[in-house]
Amino acid sequence: MAQRRMLMKGTEAIAEAAIRAGCHHFFGYPITPQNEIPEYMSRRLPQVGGVYLQAESEVAAINMLCGAGAAGVRVMTSSSSPGVALMSEGASYMVGGELPAVIVNIMRGGPGLGDIQPSQGDYDQMTRGFGHGDKHFIVLAPSTVQEAVDMMALAFDLADEYRNPCVVLGDGLIGQMMEPVTFPEPSERTFDRSWAATGKKPGQRRNILRSLFLDPEVLEKHVEKLFEKFKVMELKEQRYEAWMMDDAPPVVISAYGTTARIAKSAIRELRAEGHRVGLFRPISAWPFPVDGLATYVEQTRLFLGIEMSMGQMVEDVRRVVAGRRPVQFWGRTGGMVPTVEEIVAQVKERSAALGQ
Repeated sequence: MAQRRMLMKGTEAIAEAAIRAGCHHFFGYPITPQNEIPEYMSRRLPQVGGVYLQAESEVAAINMLCGAGAAGVRVMTSSSSPGVALMSEGASYMVGGELPAVIVNIMRGGPGLGDIQPSQGDYDQMTRGFGHGDKHFIVLAPSTVQEAVDMMALAFDLADEYRNPCVVLGDGLIGQMMEPVTFPEPSERTFDRSWAATGKKPGQRRNILRSLFLDPEVLEKHVEKLFEKFKVMELKEQRYEAWMMDDAPPVVISAYGTTARIAKSAIRELRAEGHRVGLFRPISAWPFPVDGLATYVEQTRLFLGIEMSMGQMVEDVRRVVAGRRPVQFWGRTGGMVPTVEEIVAQVKERSAALGQ
């Protein structure tokens, strides 16, 4: 039987999708523009026998995730840029202790307190500097509310599969827009949780989960083991969309999240005027889809990165292209959103310089 479509705000759809994915534990602290996630969770979780707790701070919330993750239950938190920054220490502890959880970041303008408008200024924070030490998080970046809904189940499955926190990275537009969504059927995947700290039973060894290893040789071996796991993530979990790329367009826009949606509208307009332009959209911000982008380097004359930031993801594009083709950047920041007209003008100007 076909699933019923529902018109929902992005934040509330994300929360409902998490519940349907088996998350019955939420700890968080309010910050705009993601407040509807904890608000929705506070209303819905008691209805399904779950636990909602508003922590006294973001630092407290992430450490509550440590405890719930160690018990082997599906748990999540949500926040926005400066709030997520406060969670970085606890998130690093979770990687070190191999504890699964989902962290939703609905990005707002910065640096500092910035403003409450949409932004993509946390790309580096989530893919490079989220917490101390040698570590990685799988980072998924939806561009529609439906994709965000679908990603919640995937995020929990990936967190359980790799025993590692997984991040869903959206922006204020994704969080606040309303779109029709269809909720997927609950996942039937099962995961081994024999490692969880659920109490010592007779005849069983005690499970001890930790991220503290005072012997440097022991810590080195632990980190090396983690990086073997990260290598598997890099091999298996690259995700991307190549849109309007079949005719080898000379100009390729690289964009993610809501910006990619705006870029698609601009590309439609450009193509109607005879300009061949395509879009490469990373769906996994980490692992960055290196293999996918590499297949388009030789056929492309110019890559144009467009972001709601001063240019963060574009550095990953440059890393893959490795100087073989020009990689340029244009973006808006401070909570300003690129318009279709601005992107069209940028592409036309740069295409003219190429002689297109």
